[in-house]
Amino acid sequence: MVKKIRNACICGVSVAALLLTPVAISHFDDKEMAQSYRQSWFALVASNFGPMAAMMKGDMPYDESRMKEHANDLSALMSMDIMRGFADGTDKGTTRAKPGIWDNKADFTAKMDDLIEAVAALDAAAQTGDKNEIAPAFGATGKACKACHDDYKSKDYLY
Repeated sequence: MVKKIRNACICGVSVAALLLTPVAISHFDDKEMAQSYRQSWFALVASNFGPMAAMMKGDMPYDESRMKEHANDLSALMSMDIMRGFADGTDKGTTRAKPGIWDNKADFTAKMDDLIEAVAALDAAAQTGDKNEIAPAFGATGKACKACHDDYKSKDYLY
């Protein structure tokens, strides 16, 4: 008897879950998901690049193993398809992305490709542990970031 009641409860909960799933996800907006994706990606980039910058500037002690880890994580982030976060129609709403991204997507994509290349070089340099080798690669990566910031990132920060 207990087994029948348990099975009936499991069946009832399963049916309710299936019936309520469309209602639960109906509020999702594809544009918001793309914005969240790209904002999360950029937050992860900053959380890795920031400590590297602090180490390179001497604002925090240089730690070779942390430098390698941050460079490796940056490199992993570059393997993600960030451009899907800039799909058409995702320029509206709460975003720091300037409309120029969608007006001149080829230039924006080229700048993102430059960033990917710069991070690859930074990762290779960081793996040597030699600050003299890391410094120019770090500078090039910073310039690649700034190239996008200058043209495509609003100064009005959201977070």
